[in-house]
Amino acid sequence: VFHLFLHARKKMRLLVFLIICQHAIHSVKTHSASNPNVILLMADDLGIGDLGCYGNRTLRTPNIDKLAEEGVTLTQHIAASPLCTPSRAAFLTGRYPIRSGMAAFSRVGVFLFSASSGGLPSEEITFSKLLKQRGYATALIGKWHLGMNCESSNDFCHHPLSHGFDYFYGLTVTNFRDCKPGQGSVFLKGVQKTLVIPIQIAGITLVSLAIVQYIGLLKVPSQALGYCLIITAISLAVLIFFFYHFRHLNCFLMRDHKIIQQPLSYENLTQRLTKEAVQFIGRNSDAPFLLVLSYLHVHTALYASENFRGKSKHGLYGDAVEEMDWSVGQILDVLEKYNLTDKTLVYFTSDQGAHVEEISSSGEVHGGYNGIYKGGKSMNWEGGIRVPGLLRWPGVVQAGAYIDEPTSNMDIFPTIVKLAKAQLPSDRIIDGHDLMPLLQGKVTRSKHEFLFHYCNAYLNAVRWHPGNSESVWKVFFFTPNFSPEDSNGCYDSHVCFCHGGFITRHDPPLLFDLSRDPEEKVPLTPETESRFYEILRVIHLAVENHTRSLHAAPDQLSWDNLLWKPWLQLCCSSLFQYCYCDYDSEGSLLEMHSG
Repeated sequence: VFHLFLHARKKMRLLVFLIICQHAIHSVKTHSASNPNVILLMADDLGIGDLGCYGNRTLRTPNIDKLAEEGVTLTQHIAASPLCTPSRAAFLTGRYPIRSGMAAFSRVGVFLFSASSGGLPSEEITFSKLLKQRGYATALIGKWHLGMNCESSNDFCHHPLSHGFDYFYGLTVTNFRDCKPGQGSVFLKGVQKTLVIPIQIAGITLVSLAIVQYIGLLKVPSQALGYCLIITAISLAVLIFFFYHFRHLNCFLMRDHKIIQQPLSYENLTQRLTKEAVQFIGRNSDAPFLLVLSYLHVHTALYASENFRGKSKHGLYGDAVEEMDWSVGQILDVLEKYNLTDKTLVYFTSDQGAHVEEISSSGEVHGGYNGIYKGGKSMNWEGGIRVPGLLRWPGVVQAGAYIDEPTSNMDIFPTIVKLAKAQLPSDRIIDGHDLMPLLQGKVTRSKHEFLFHYCNAYLNAVRWHPGNSESVWKVFFFTPNFSPEDSNGCYDSHVCFCHGGFITRHDPPLLFDLSRDPEEKVPLTPETESRFYEILRVIHLAVENHTRSLHAAPDQLSWDNLLWKPWLQLCCSSLFQYCYCDYDSEGSLLEMHSG
């Protein structure tokens, strides 16, 4: 009996031990599945075909591919816009950019100058604001491109620190060819096309008026003629001054609200951005954090440090991709160092597809590869909006899984807001959907039955994924006119535009089934698709419902908001010193962090 008692007591102890272990494991899983650290890695103009995990066999991207091996690969991940500014606005807010006024009615769809007054409105709620309220340390490192000031050069109304980020190190605008000497200009062709003829007309008109006045054929008040001459001369002088000093005025590096390098130096720039990200993780390894690392790669001007220059099989573009992959590896390594891998959701994407028209003055291809997909940046063909989508969170999301359902970069907003146990805004429409049920294999269908594809502020295309079908229907109401016609882009204008003579309208709309024709090669017709008119009818109803949900918002990309305003210009020294400074040295970094 005594032996039986001991045996029973041992069993009871073992049972209690197992219950305690099970409870501990359950509590660890519960802890790890809420309030994770969040790292969002965003490339600029990267093609979906540039990565090994999406089929590239010549560019080396082992660290990004590791995210795919250890996480989920989204194969139909869609950017909310094929341009930087509106796509990033949608990403941060979970809303179509048309809702926040971040979609242009004019030809220019992005911010071009640091001293523009437009930007992401303060009324918009970003995921960084909501995570900050939940106690997260938040940082944006790299490219912003969502505005800076409104009315004065220090109100910083659109700045990252006004949108929920505790820390900012990067560029408020973007990386232009004009920022790097010897790389050409993105403005020169546009200025030549847009301004040369008006300047010639104004000049000829003024000279003609002066001649007519001189010979006495027409009486023109000399005061009026003088004013016209002065206004024209001042306008030309401002224009020449601005473009001559573009690099100093627009290409600068900031830490929080302070300019630390003007103009921007490309020397070891990716290493500096990566170091900032690594240090931020180190400073916040004991508490939840949100890090948005927004790479300048691979937007032109292309650059790569000495360790990567000339090492890839695809020239400077390939060097830049491989340097970015190295940076991703550094981020993953520091997570391992601090035992944060299992507590961190990592996401990698691009703001839109590759810029296929990017060719250097020497003829080298500086744009990426969109795989089998048609078109690229600035277009709603799949090449412009189908982007990489990789999510890794060991033990929580599936490893090595592929999901071919329509998802959007707007989905990141509700996904991480819910994980942080923050409340989704109830006073506005959120267009994104929580990805966790898909990522964990709890559901197999995306909540996106419809996705609306805007070209600036104009509804360009709609995709429909019916709940009872594998088909993904996509209609185009208009398409860009490629130049040359038999090319895959708008090489004559550098990007495709959204209205007027730059497009062809379609009535009835062009219809494709992406499940059978992902390359969008052969539009369907009533003869080749028996449900042609029924599909169009359903999509038109969806468009009506969507349009009714839109409310007017101030146009942040109007000409008034886009134009350079001298009183908003930031300068770390003075205009007479060409706005020059360079505080971004090892010494100042150590001093600022120790302070």
